Amino acid sequence: MNLKQLRAIQAIMQHGTIAAAANALGLTPPAVTIQLKLLEEDANIILFDRTNEGLRPTAAGLAFLDAAQMVDERLRLLEDEIDAIKGLRIGSLTLGVVSTAKYFAPQLMAIFRKEHPDIAIKLAIGNRAETIAGLKSHAVDLALMGRPPKDVPLRSAVFGDHPLVMIAAPDHPLAKCRDITKERIAQEHFLIREPGSGTRISLEIFLSELPGRLDDLGTEMSSNETIKQAVMAGLGIAFISAHTIALELDVGRLVMLDVIGMPIRRQWFSVVRTDRTMSPAMRAFQDFLSRKGAQCLPAIDRLYPATEN
Repeated sequence: MNLKQLRAIQAIMQHGTIAAAANALGLTPPAVTIQLKLLEEDANIILFDRTNEGLRPTAAGLAFLDAAQMVDERLRLLEDEIDAIKGLRIGSLTLGVVSTAKYFAPQLMAIFRKEHPDIAIKLAIGNRAETIAGLKSHAVDLALMGRPPKDVPLRSAVFGDHPLVMIAAPDHPLAKCRDITKERIAQEHFLIREPGSGTRISLEIFLSELPGRLDDLGTEMSSNETIKQAVMAGLGIAFISAHTIALELDVGRLVMLDVIGMPIRRQWFSVVRTDRTMSPAMRAFQDFLSRKGAQCLPAIDRLYPATEN
């Protein structure tokens, strides 16, 4: 086995065909075919099934791909270590964040770079499923999310509180109400994220004791920005991270509803695979989060709108 062969199967996995993999690698299709054939012959096992839709990895192929990604990971760490020895730079970091965290991740990065100007950071934003996939595939070094998954071996550390709140347009009938019951809020039309998102799961838990309410939860939308715009347009209310609405609250485009039992307090976590070798850059970022992470989160001056006199 050699690095060329590992690069070949990674490219085939990513692009689905020999021709596309060859193009990505700057090689000819026969050259990639030979690399795959040699690796399958050496291992005495088929790594990809040949289908009408392209090449699909077998169980053995997935095992080889995982090993290839770990080799890449270790080589990147070696590069960082050698550069540190040379005094060139401390290293690099690929930071994966769920879409809700994109509202404060740039602030985190800016403050971190003031302390560590020689660490290069790449930001990878995705929904919860995409961020977890990045951890599984070793595509990200460290991730920021609300609720760590249970099906991936991870080390996690809390770096701040994560309040979840109910929001509405300022002219909504409930905007000035106090102590809104769960039963009353459940009568409203909800604008919700995709299945599996952290905020949707928390909303489902909140409403789960109301018979039948989860059968038709609401209108699904793909991003927090779309949800906020829809709420401002009067299309419904939403259950959302308070860290995504600081600006809209300040300018009076949205209000937080005073619902009994809210805000629901969750936490922000930094997570890294337990089998991941910690680079100096990763250690520096985790140390930074433990010291200053909470200070970088958006501040919400008031949890609820003022009542009328």
